[in-house]
Amino acid sequence: MTGTTSYGTGRTRWAALVVAASAALAGGCSETPAPAVSQPARSSPPGSPPQAPAESPPAASPAQEPGPAAAPRVLAGNLAVPWGIAFLPGGDALVTERDTARLLRVTAAGKVTEVAKVDGVRPDGEGGLMGVAVSPSFEEDRHVFLYYTAASDNRIVRYRYDRTLTGAAVVLDGIPKGAIHNGGRLAFGPDGHLYASTGEVGDRSLAQDRGSLAGKILRMTPDGRPAPGNPFSSVVWSYGHRNVQGLAWDPAGRMYASEFGQNSFDELNLITKGGNYGWPEVEGTGGDSRFIDPIATWSTDEASPSGLAYAGGSLWMAALRGARLWRIPLSADGAAGAPAPLFTGRYGRLRAVAAAPGGSLWFGTSNKDGRGSPASGDDRLFTLVP
Repeated sequence: MTGTTSYGTGRTRWAALVVAASAALAGGCSETPAPAVSQPARSSPPGSPPQAPAESPPAASPAQEPGPAAAPRVLAGNLAVPWGIAFLPGGDALVTERDTARLLRVTAAGKVTEVAKVDGVRPDGEGGLMGVAVSPSFEEDRHVFLYYTAASDNRIVRYRYDRTLTGAAVVLDGIPKGAIHNGGRLAFGPDGHLYASTGEVGDRSLAQDRGSLAGKILRMTPDGRPAPGNPFSSVVWSYGHRNVQGLAWDPAGRMYASEFGQNSFDELNLITKGGNYGWPEVEGTGGDSRFIDPIATWSTDEASPSGLAYAGGSLWMAALRGARLWRIPLSADGAAGAPAPLFTGRYGRLRAVAAAPGGSLWFGTSNKDGRGSPASGDDRLFTLVP
């Protein structure tokens, strides 16, 4: 048995027990799901016959963790749940704090300046001020985009940035909100369009409903219209997601997303136009031709993945419950190699990760989010050379 299929025939007794146990949990799990066993996985394009996944190489054990060229360096400290990181021309970063609704500017030397406390943010549970993206034409338009939880919904708002925020304009609203699974990642793709990840806010059925913005990856123009070439005449790009919190692209323009599982398998997915990624019908690898299987999976105690970035030939995935940074090498065709865990338990819960100009990598802790154990100086931002 290599996956958990929630519906259909032919389930094993083990899978039935998993489903029964999952149903007993009110609203399902969020960022701290119950531990489970690792699962090998491989991608399966839509329309292909079900196939048994090939075995993946084992991940390196913590005692044998490979490391980057140099140890991480503390860049900034005494932050509160840094959630998103986006870089301005010149190398400074804009960093969001989820629960305080503060937008910060952090220099490459570690100087932290408060840009603004964003009006209208309603932090609640896993919601608050989350994703941040800088316009590809920033030097001309000075536009910065934020994804946040408001009084009635999650929304994407565009601002003009000139040391502070002005000219707020709602780009997209009506994204369902909830105490859990609000998604929240925001990024411009190599095609110049704006992408956002959303969660199914604890309502499983929304993930398969293409008329809902919940449980999706969205693709839009900078003014919030469906981007040319979208598959469903809407802003929906892919669906069947539980809670995506990481988006990244490799140099070939392939898109990847990290996704929370429920009780068994967290996922790394290769995202394709119009793809259905299976939730809630499948968690992990299901071998069902209706859905696209992940290219890598983890047990939920190893990951609970959030931020995702590409640097130096690998994807770098931050793990909350797993309290480590995963490095996943990619082959020339986009296939995932054996994931390697880095810094296991050393810094606590990790959420934000981003590739900085010049080739370094930034990542941040999330130990003040109510689920961690803050250490002295938390929450912190680190920088390392991959």
